[in-house]
Amino acid sequence: VQLEESGGGAVQAGGSLRLSCVASESLFNFERMLWYRQAPGKERMLIADVLVSGRASYHDSVLGRFTLSRDNHASTVSLQMNDLKVEDTGVYYCKAETTSFGKVWEYWGRGTQVTVSS
Repeated sequence: VQLEESGGGAVQAGGSLRLSCVASESLFNFERMLWYRQAPGKERMLIADVLVSGRASYHDSVLGRFTLSRDNHASTVSLQMNDLKVEDTGVYYCKAETTSFGKVWEYWGRGTQVTVSS
């Protein structure tokens, strides 16, 4: 399974970006699709995830500003990020999860850089 992120870049605070993650196979194969952020010098942090049903959950720090959606047929998840803050800076990683034979299988993308300046 391959995941490829895109859409990162440099924006000013208050701006918007839309990240995309394209999978090499159907998203119906993955119960959860997730986005993580790794800020400089910090551990990777889960910021949002979406189930195959489309139900999404968010970290408190992005709630109301970020919207995560998935298109199972197009094998794509999208993270719309509005009202970006300097603290949103980091590398954003897409992850796919599926459970098989009692084990959780995880697949990661290589990440895309988001830089928010004041």
